[in-house]
Amino acid sequence: MRFLSDNTAPAAPEILAALEQVNHDRVHAYGDDEWTQRLDTRFSEHFGAAVRVFPVATGTAANSLALATLAPPYGAIFAHQDAHIAVDECGAPGFFSGGAQLALLPGEHGRISPETFAAALTAHRQDVHTVQPAALSLTQATELGTAYRPQELRRLADFAHARGLKVHMDGARFANVVATLGCHPGDITWRCGIDVLSFGATKNGALAAEAVVFFDPHLVRDFELRRKRAGHLLSKSRFIAAQLLAYLESGVWLRNAHRANELAQRVAQAAGTRVRHPVEANEIFLHLGDAGRTRLRAAGFEFYDWGPATSGEARLVVSWDQPEAEVTALCSALRNLPVTAPAVPP
Repeated sequence: MRFLSDNTAPAAPEILAALEQVNHDRVHAYGDDEWTQRLDTRFSEHFGAAVRVFPVATGTAANSLALATLAPPYGAIFAHQDAHIAVDECGAPGFFSGGAQLALLPGEHGRISPETFAAALTAHRQDVHTVQPAALSLTQATELGTAYRPQELRRLADFAHARGLKVHMDGARFANVVATLGCHPGDITWRCGIDVLSFGATKNGALAAEAVVFFDPHLVRDFELRRKRAGHLLSKSRFIAAQLLAYLESGVWLRNAHRANELAQRVAQAAGTRVRHPVEANEIFLHLGDAGRTRLRAAGFEFYDWGPATSGEARLVVSWDQPEAEVTALCSALRNLPVTAPAVPP
């Protein structure tokens, strides 16, 4: 019973059907096909604003190429200390930008507070001897499974823009936050001041399909050349574009996210005070102790340990297609774990 990551899930039927529908004839390559050409219009309708969209194959590519477009080699990119770009992308933002550095900030439950960011900007020297503040990168949902509210995003973006920084959002689990907040996609992006979004689909039912969405076409600049140089201008672009179109047009993006979120809530309720962070997407972080982790694994559950080896913490992720029987079994196992030292409540 695998709760390791939503990356373990298969592709959704709607996505496979879309691939089958475009798998015929010889069509123009490198994005000149009819499906890729539709992306700007379809995503503009989705977000309620004119956008430019560039499909890529991975979230790391989406994040790193977007940030490289916003930050020069001598730039500083502010991000949470647990952000994916900081701990899980092998230095890719610095590599693709030619040297930009990450300025990492603390924040409760994976979120950067506007006050913390403002203080960091004020304290950051801007003379010729230092990297220059260039961008703020926010993760939605965060690496700890929490969500930024629109008012938080607006304050963060306002601070950034007032100092000349651009704002990037890592939206690997963007759909899960829209499902949780019950908002329009534009309410937590361009209406809050987000300049560029890494739009994730792979974790939520697609097959190696991500996109970089520019809400300000003037920021695109040399992105197309950066994408080509990085090996992400795919010759058979129709197969990613078709997935992204089906992901939005079929409604599967929100249906899958709702289901994963709802199942995660069931797990959180069963875990009770073991929950370490608010569950606002499809990830659950628990304090299980060594004995609890061992007992769950012996019962057939797979998940990742989290934090220091001695923390006794674990991360469990509910995928869009997680069998309900597995969730029911996990809930029962969590309720039957022996009581240990109480975890800090969210």
